[in-house]
Amino acid sequence: MARAGPGRAGGARRGQEQLRPPTWEISDSDAEGPASAETPATTRDPAGERRPAAEALRWLRPWQAVRRLAVLVDPAVLEDAGADTLMEALHALGCEPRVEPQRPARSLRWSRASPDPCPRGVPPEVWAEDEPHVLLLLEPEEFVRGVIQLTQVCGPTCSVPWVTPESPACLHLAVIGLDAYLWSQQPRAQETQQPGRPAVTRTKGAVSWPEVEEALVHLQLWENVDVLLVASWQELSQHMCAFTKALAQRPFKRWVAGERVARDGAGLRGAWWRQVRQFNRVSPAVADTVVSAFPSPRLLQQVYMACGTKQERLALLADLPVKTGKGVPPRRVGPDLSRRICLFLTTTDPDLLLDLGS
Repeated sequence: MARAGPGRAGGARRGQEQLRPPTWEISDSDAEGPASAETPATTRDPAGERRPAAEALRWLRPWQAVRRLAVLVDPAVLEDAGADTLMEALHALGCEPRVEPQRPARSLRWSRASPDPCPRGVPPEVWAEDEPHVLLLLEPEEFVRGVIQLTQVCGPTCSVPWVTPESPACLHLAVIGLDAYLWSQQPRAQETQQPGRPAVTRTKGAVSWPEVEEALVHLQLWENVDVLLVASWQELSQHMCAFTKALAQRPFKRWVAGERVARDGAGLRGAWWRQVRQFNRVSPAVADTVVSAFPSPRLLQQVYMACGTKQERLALLADLPVKTGKGVPPRRVGPDLSRRICLFLTTTDPDLLLDLGS
């Protein structure tokens, strides 16, 4: 009996060792062998699987993205004493203002630094470069000369002094103190205005607000140029910070929204799939069926136009077969969803109720 006691104790210890998790049995010598190299591949770590998504989300958060956004400031901008207000506001925002020569002079440009390497789980299209945005600062007198030129010759053939073939696609103009400048020019214009000499008044820079508004409409419609009229550098700084925040949020919004639709149509199929999924009671398999048959809403609209009757249009998608798994009865898109998609793409009534079951 005395010899049996230790044996039972030893068996109990061996049983406890067998119940231990495998990771507890790895010794220091085992860690150097080939068996330890296979352990990470065979051991599933749920926390490790969630880590790439969390890392991607952290990189895409607006307050993180703004730190990778640099504002390139032309040295000529800093010649104005009020430019210190702008630089301080950009520093407080968290982005990086850099003083570098820009073309054209007295302009500011935004530049985004993509993370290297790109976080896993984020498609490369999210970090695609945006069209360059350039903000050109104009003196009030310079802007008034351009207004005179725009109001004298109207139409698409009118040349704009600030727009050249080398200008970026997204050009913004900013004028500080235009209202005060126009008020200061009014008395001088009245004193120098003489019958038969309207050109003298023009050279003095006497323009009215209706003429300014006419020039703003011309710039927006014909040249796609936005004009920001502010009273002070403080107001300009607030606009710059708000615009910088908006640019910083673009990657996050692209990632949340899903695929990005480019000008060449890339990503349209994914956007169309998500649009179909927004209808009530539509599964991913049903959306796959609709998008596979008609890869874009425009193609579906063309088929609707070719239908002879309204009933034919409403039932166009009803008999499309939906792929199902093994052992699952075959399905169709059905007349209800077919009717809703048809009405969505063809109706002109904004108050029409698509879903009869809601």
